[in-house]
Parts: sequence; C-alpha cells; structure tokens
Amino acid sequence: MTVEGKAREVSTVMHVRCPDRLPQETYRQVLEQLAELSPVVQALPPSAALVELKGALRYHGAGARRLGEVLRVRTISRLGVDVRVGIGPSITVAATASGLIGPPGGVLAVGPADVTEWLGPLPVEALHGIAPREAKVLRDAGIHCVGLLAAVPPATVQRLLGGKGGRLAADRARGIDPRPVVPRELPVSAVVSRTFARHTLDGADVRAALLELVVRLGHLLRRRGQAARGLTLTLRFAGGARWDKTRRLPEAFAHDDDLRALAYRLMDAAGLQRGRLTGIVLRGEDLVDAGRSPSRSVWTGPGRPGWSPRRSATASVRSSAPT
Repeated sequence: MTVEGKAREVSTVMHVRCPDRLPQETYRQVLEQLAELSPVVQALPPSAALVELKGALRYHGAGARRLGEVLRVRTISRLGVDVRVGIGPSITVAATASGLIGPPGGVLAVGPADVTEWLGPLPVEALHGIAPREAKVLRDAGIHCVGLLAAVPPATVQRLLGGKGGRLAADRARGIDPRPVVPRELPVSAVVSRTFARHTLDGADVRAALLELVVRLGHLLRRRGQAARGLTLTLRFAGGARWDKTRRLPEAFAHDDDLRALAYRLMDAAGLQRGRLTGIVLRGEDLVDAGRSPSRSVWTGPGRPGWSPRRSATASVRSSAPT
C-alpha cells in the first residue's frame, strides 16, 4: 500500500481553528464549509471544529492534506476567513498540529507513522490538553518535552498530575487518544438588539436599553420553551468598532433576574468611560429545553397582568437607581 493509501486509511481527524473573536454567523458558515467535505463535523464553539475524514477521503479521492488546502481556499474565497488546519490519526495529534500553525493560516498533516518522532521534541505545553499549570508541574519535575513525558512511567505522571489528568497526559504523549469525532452542530442562540438613532454615551440611557433587551430576551426564550446557559453582549461603537464578551451561567435560565445580573456584569466588564455607542446586541447562547432549567415560584414575565417589556425595564432601572 502506498503512503498516501495508508494516510487515507488511518489519518482521519482534522482540527480546524478559526480566528479569535470570529462572529458567530461567520463561524456557522465555516461549519457549513466543513460539512461539504464530510458529514461528520463536531462544532467546538466559539472558534474551532473537528472533522472525521476517513469516509471523506474515499469519497473525494484526495489526501487529507489536499482536503485541508481545499478548505482554506474555500473559506478565504467565500468568507474572507483563513483557518489553521491540523490533521492526524487522533484528536490530540490533529489539535496539537493546528495549535502550532501561526496566523493567519496553514495546513499541517502528521501521518500515523510519524507521530512519535513528531511529538517527541515538542515542549510539553504544546501538547493539546496540557494546561499551563500542568506544564509547570512537569517542567519543575524536569519533564520539558513530550518525548520525555512519553518515556516517564504513567504511574509517575499520575503522581505529578493526579489520577485522571496524569493518565490522559501519559497516553496522549504516546499518541494514544481513542476519542471519536462526535457530530455536533453549533448550539442554537436567541438574539435581541437595539440600535440607537444617534450616538449614545454610556449612562442611564444605555442601562435602560440593556435592561429592555434582557426582558425581551427572557420573553423570547420563554415563548420558545428554552433556557440559556450563556450570554453574549456585543457593543457597537461609532466608527465601526465593536466589543464582545461571553459568560456562562451557572445553570440554564430564562428568568429576567438571572439574565439581568449577568448582563450587568458583562456591561461592567466593558469598562466604558465615554464611548459613543451605536447599538447593543444581547445573545442567549447554548440553549436547552426549559424543562432542564431550574424552576421559579415567581413569574415575572409575559402572562402577568400589566406586563410589558418597556414597563419591566423601567421598573428595573428605578429599582437599581441609587438613592
């Protein structure tokens, strides 16, 4: 069997990294490009994905590296987005490869016969799945490269990093990673937005607009029977600049109080002084069925007599105003 034939049989995993802070809609479009190569695509939001290539290589009659190059051409020409593509016989090898590619993009393919030699000289922190704290512990123990990590008895690595973490690190340093690529679409989101008629400085008007968006988002989620496990705030500024920040909720919620508290923290994180805002976007992320979210005994949304988004937001402003 030829080398290319062996690669088609074994080297099947593609790990794709998009640019940081990529808009979600563009990320979705990148996932669509991946789906044209293979039906087995696992989204890793906010900006990465895995692709199982085994069947795709046979279907397209092309090598893995060639498919990586095709993907780059398509994302650049169709979306204006370059990507970093790592290819290998396992998720760990593919993700490590993509992490070693410098921006703006490129393709790095590692064949199954080359894994040990390729991984060996890499610094331990370059191995996908090794956290900075774990890398420091290993370096303090004199284990500076992946080859040394692979040579150390697994029991020793477990003593250094803990049971599960040490076992995984020892296995992955040897190129052992049996995890499959599991098809997963990008979680559905719910979006509400407000555009200002004129440039607005951070202050009471912006807070009121944010609170109204919170109420609208809560209304939208409850109407859909969904709850959010994350919240993203986008601020758009005069001149075209934008600021985005995402935070996770401790549990999935669709209640105004929980969404409002997190929205406040996101706005505070922006650290605005006298920024001229042109719009605000609030997005509920990673949505789940509302039946999986905690219940509340007090209903503060639609259905309560006299409820309206504007009235609810106004009341929230008043209740939070300093006395």
